[in-house]
Amino acid sequence: MPSLQLSRYRLGWWSLGLALGAAVVYIVYAFVGTFVFGVFIYYATRPIYKRLKRRIRPPSLAAAVSLFALALPALFLIAYALSIALGELLKYVNSGAFDPSRWPIVNQELLGSIADPATLLELDPERYLTAEGLQSLGASLGSAVDTVAFVGVGAIHLFVMLALAFYLLRDGGRLSKWAVKEFGDDRGVLKAYGQEVDRDFKGIFFGNILNAVLTGSIGVLAYSVLNIYAPAGLAIPAAPLVGLLAGVASLIPVVGMKLVYVPVALYLTALGILTEPTALWFVALFVLVSFVIVDVIPDLVLRPYVSGRSLHVGSLMIAYTFGPLLFGWYGIFLMPMLLVLVVHFARLVLPELLNGEPIQPYAVDPGTFAGDVDVDTESADDAEATET
Repeated sequence: MPSLQLSRYRLGWWSLGLALGAAVVYIVYAFVGTFVFGVFIYYATRPIYKRLKRRIRPPSLAAAVSLFALALPALFLIAYALSIALGELLKYVNSGAFDPSRWPIVNQELLGSIADPATLLELDPERYLTAEGLQSLGASLGSAVDTVAFVGVGAIHLFVMLALAFYLLRDGGRLSKWAVKEFGDDRGVLKAYGQEVDRDFKGIFFGNILNAVLTGSIGVLAYSVLNIYAPAGLAIPAAPLVGLLAGVASLIPVVGMKLVYVPVALYLTALGILTEPTALWFVALFVLVSFVIVDVIPDLVLRPYVSGRSLHVGSLMIAYTFGPLLFGWYGIFLMPMLLVLVVHFARLVLPELLNGEPIQPYAVDPGTFAGDVDVDTESADDAEATET
């Protein structure tokens, strides 16, 4: 009877554990893009955090400063773009482009009727409160609500990404130590597997930042050279800024830099049609240079080399190509993560599983990780900071 009661006791706890595990898996699956991008932010900021935590206490402050340091270049870039846009807006305002009396569809009589309060009071509201007008108003309000909801959901996802990166920076060492203690074995296979995966994750995710920097540099150079041969009145507006924005947009999979150079190409096309139709060859050249030199070559050729030197370049190129096609926008991060997990599982664990032999980390040299993050050291630092 005691053994039966013990079995039922353990069965109940196992059932609860499986239910909780299924709930966690469902949540991660539903927001997998958010979690993957949060891990990307963590690995992108961890080199900064490792240096700051020696000088800044407590670790929470060091993690917050690290995240802000990562966002600082983007904030400067946004401020630079806004200053240029404000300058262009002031130029149009000073030229009188926003004077309604100069618009061809507006005459002085219409302006006078709108500006006169007495005329507005005399308007009959029933002329505008028709079924079609109310339906159009409802559709406009619904579209506005959808836009606000979309922005709100995006803000929530951004908050979750930053929160995940923050707590991984602050408590990642203790989490790793707990996992090794609870699930590791005497031979240290789990620790060796985790260190190998961590090393390649660091290379892949930090490599994406490096790829964005290199892509932005290529964009600045390419667009600045293009402007030298631009026809009069059809130059690329703020060419260095467009190149830098293309580098930042390269972090967004699939669409990426197209969010930058496609609107610029449309702007140049409209400007060329209105001013000099014979100069549209420059727009075609801009699109060609943007697609081939700034977009395709860095994304398919440069990114695999800077992202994972310890992995096969061909496999990384395939992962970066098919990841977004299989999983969506976050596939460019998720597919390389799966590649790393599969490669090291096949190298460290699978041979022993197939042969039925004890699993041993035979391929791991302890000296290889001398420069990597020491889980125990990080945990000790965090514990010391917590006590102080």
